[in-house]
Amino acid sequence: LASDGKLVSRVSLTTAMNAQREAWMRNMAEREVRIVDTAIMNGLQQGTAFFASSSLIALGGCFALLGASDRVLQVLAELPFGAASSHEAFQTKVFGLVLILAFAFFKFGWAYRLFNYCSILIGAVPILHGEASRNPLSETAVWRATRMNVLAGKHFNSGLRAVFFSIGYLGWFVDPVVFVLSTLVLLAVLVRRQFYSA
Repeated sequence: LASDGKLVSRVSLTTAMNAQREAWMRNMAEREVRIVDTAIMNGLQQGTAFFASSSLIALGGCFALLGASDRVLQVLAELPFGAASSHEAFQTKVFGLVLILAFAFFKFGWAYRLFNYCSILIGAVPILHGEASRNPLSETAVWRATRMNVLAGKHFNSGLRAVFFSIGYLGWFVDPVVFVLSTLVLLAVLVRRQFYSA
């Protein structure tokens, strides 16, 4: 909610980018040749597919951690801030990480699909020029493409946040204090980027 600008008065990066998405769709409606638009959509889809694949690989790594839990627990115990952990506690932590990464994967997968739908909606926007592009048919087509693009971006951003917080979650494997500190540092970085990067 905060990243969408619904809890704070400051304009978020997400809100600013959503306005640019709308400007993009309005400009696209007046272009006869939409090669640039399809290239941008292709880039968005490829980036989303990369993160979906990365999340899936990380999920596989979590299951590998479960298979090597004895060695991992030994390494964690040797860390300066490492706290002793039982097999059950370690497995619970890994399953928590699995849930975060699975959430990220599904968000990226859904965003990929929505970007694909947006490409179709871009193709459905009639090519109109000047004042003719402000007719109700064109406005509706632009609005649909914009909404789909914004929605895809929202799910992509949710997946990214999950990946970022999974990094903070790794601190829990070392010690609860490290977990809290790493999560707070990540939260501060995300808040700064979302509200103070412009």
